Amino acid sequence: MTAGLFSFLPLDRVIFGTPAATALQQEVQLRGAKRVFVVTGRTLNQRTELIKQATAGITNHIVGIFDACTEHTPRDSVIALAQALRAANADLIVSIGGGTVIDTVKIALVCLAENLERVEQLDDWHMSVNADGTLRVPVVREPPCRQITVPTTLSGAEFSDLAGGTDTRTGVKHGFTGRFIGSASVILDPAMTLATPDQLWLSTGIRAIDHAVEALCAVNAQPFTDALALRALGLLQTSLRRYMTDPQDQEARLSGQMGAWLAATSIRRVHYGASHGLGHALGADSGVPHGITSCVLLPSVMRYNQAYCVQALKEIAAAFGDASQPAADQLQALIAELKLPTRISQLSVARERLPIIAQKGLANPFVRANPRPITQASETLEILESAW
Repeated sequence: MTAGLFSFLPLDRVIFGTPAATALQQEVQLRGAKRVFVVTGRTLNQRTELIKQATAGITNHIVGIFDACTEHTPRDSVIALAQALRAANADLIVSIGGGTVIDTVKIALVCLAENLERVEQLDDWHMSVNADGTLRVPVVREPPCRQITVPTTLSGAEFSDLAGGTDTRTGVKHGFTGRFIGSASVILDPAMTLATPDQLWLSTGIRAIDHAVEALCAVNAQPFTDALALRALGLLQTSLRRYMTDPQDQEARLSGQMGAWLAATSIRRVHYGASHGLGHALGADSGVPHGITSCVLLPSVMRYNQAYCVQALKEIAAAFGDASQPAADQLQALIAELKLPTRISQLSVARERLPIIAQKGLANPFVRANPRPITQASETLEILESAW
């Protein structure tokens, strides 16, 4: 008999199609928050009016703003945010931005929950692979406050309790989790995404497709996440193609946000594989954004796993629109249609780094959970070479 487990997030609600300013004002009132701290990115905060517009109704409650979030979430930025949150005595965090912003807050909440004040203290709180191949997941206490998220990309970080943070001492990205570090509420307002650069929007859309594909191919895939992932694939590819025709189409953007929501429901609910794991290694080692790592890695990982995911890949191929064509080929064609890179060689990555990235990837829990078992660096290198 098939057995499994699905744990629902402590996510109260998802508000979609309502202006962020209205939704945020309602959330602050509903939660009785008095000391709201805003976390965002520097460009969004200093070069657009979106943050001011979104927070217009809660100005009197704002006790601080942090816009020094940095790509790949280096630990230094996490500690800096945790210190600012302590100093402000915040009782609610409003995170406006992409995965970098939301993940920075998640790990900062780990720091608040466990009274961490130094970079090296995070060594004891990330997930890791034990010597026997099992996953070690530290149990984090409940932090003193929660975050409300207003995402501006399709990364799906707002729909998970998982965050990736980079140890710049080693160039390795680690996963952090805790039951209450993710979103308490999510606000999907497509107007808040209009300043997101084209490549970032489109590549995080491929990242969302990566969530769906690796959920369907997971060794512990289950009907609930399968159904959401298949629906997500249809929404995402349609939305991304509509975006290429009219980037100002907010209905298309909202459709993409819905697809990202459905796809991200599987994060840490089923075991992702080598596309995510090697993506973490490639990103942390060579500074490649998450969405772009999915663009260059996912088709090769799908081909690597073909014999182990026959039925899932047939369903994915059909969801992409042509059951007679390999799913990986259809995905690669979509990525090219979106004018995104399809090969590692198109990035600023030296080929000599591949064996190093392969070795780093071997220690990643996602790689070790790949449908086609991976136990040696030669196997991760094989995938990287095929993606070159």
